[in-house]
Amino acid sequence: MTVIVLAGTIGAGKTSLSEMIAKELGTEVFFESVENNEILPLFYQDPEKYSFLLQIYFLNKRFKSIKDALVHDNNVLDRSIYEDSLLFHLNADLGRASKQEVEVYDELLQNMMEELPYAAHKKQPDLLVHIKVSFETMLKRIEKRNRPYEQLSFDPSLYDYYKELNTRYEKWFEEYDESPKIQIDGDQFNFVEDEEAADKVIEMILNELKTIR
Repeated sequence: MTVIVLAGTIGAGKTSLSEMIAKELGTEVFFESVENNEILPLFYQDPEKYSFLLQIYFLNKRFKSIKDALVHDNNVLDRSIYEDSLLFHLNADLGRASKQEVEVYDELLQNMMEELPYAAHKKQPDLLVHIKVSFETMLKRIEKRNRPYEQLSFDPSLYDYYKELNTRYEKWFEEYDESPKIQIDGDQFNFVEDEEAADKVIEMILNELKTIR
C-alpha cells in the first residue's frame, strides 16, 4: 500500500497533480472538502467568527479522508493533515482565534495525529509532495479558478494574508519530518498547463517512490 499526500498553498495545483498521480497509480483521489464546504464562504466573510469552526471542519474531513482512502491499494490525498497547524496558527496570529481555541485545536490535532490510520504497520504517508509556487503564480491561479470569496476584489486585505501564507509554507516544508518528502517547483514545471512538464513531474515522483522503496 502506497500513501501519497499533497501539500501546498492556495492555487498551487494540488488538485491537478493529485489527479495526475492517481491516474498513474490507478486509483482515485480523496479531495479536500472545498466545493461543497458551506463554512468556507462564511470564513471569508467573517474570519474572526468562523476561523476555529472552519479549521475543525477541515481537520475532521481530512481525518475521514485518510480512513476512506485505506480501502484502496494506492492512495492519493490532495491535502495533507500536517498542514493544518500552519493554516490555523496563521489565522490565530492574525487575531482570528482566541488563546483557548488554539489550545483546544492543538490538543485535538495531537490526539488525532497519534491515531493516524494510514495502515496497521505505519503511521505516516510514504511520500509528501509539496508544490512550491511564487506569490505571483499563486495570485494568478486564485484569480483563474474564480471562486468569488477568494478574490482580491472581494477583500483586498486577502493580499497580505495570501502573501504571509505562501511565505510560511517554505519554512513549514523545511521543518517537515514526518515522512519522506519531495518539493516540486510549480513555476519551473507548469504541470497544470504544460503536458511535457506534467510528465516530468510524474517521473520525478515515481523515481522518488522507487528510492524510498
